[in-house]
Amino acid sequence: MSEIKVRPMVIGDIEDVMVVELTSFKSPWQKQDFIFDLLKNKFSYYLVLENNQKVVGYCGVWIVVDSAQITNIAIHPDERGHKYGEYLFKETLKLAKFEGAQELTLEVRESNQVAQKMYQKFGLEVVGRREKYYKDQEDALVMWVKL
Repeated sequence: MSEIKVRPMVIGDIEDVMVVELTSFKSPWQKQDFIFDLLKNKFSYYLVLENNQKVVGYCGVWIVVDSAQITNIAIHPDERGHKYGEYLFKETLKLAKFEGAQELTLEVRESNQVAQKMYQKFGLEVVGRREKYYKDQEDALVMWVKL
C-alpha cells in the first residue's frame, strides 16, 4: 500500500530531486540551480511528493507579489500514471493561493500533450508561445490561470 505525502523540499532532498530531474528532462536543471532557489531565492517555494518516504516528484514555484510562476514539475518516470502529478500540482496551487498569488503561469513543451491536458484540468489555458524556448529549439506554450 502506497503512502503518498507532499511536503516542503529541504536541502537534504536535492540528490533525490536530481534523480527525478535527470530522468525527466532533455535539458535538466543543475544541482546548483535548486540549491540557489532553496537557500537564496526569497520568491521560491518547492514541494516534494513522497511515495513510501521516497521522493518521487517535485514542483517549484516562484511567487512575486500576486503572481505565481511554475518553474518545474516532474514525477519520476517509474512512478507516472498514478495521478501523482495532479496531486502535486493541486498542492502547489494551494500553496500559491496561501502565499497570496492571484494568477499562475507556466511554460510547457508544445509536444508535451500529457502535461497540457493535466494543466487544462486545473483551468489553465494557452495564452502565448515562446519560440525556440528550450535548448533543443522546441517551442513552449505559455499557460495561465486566475486563482
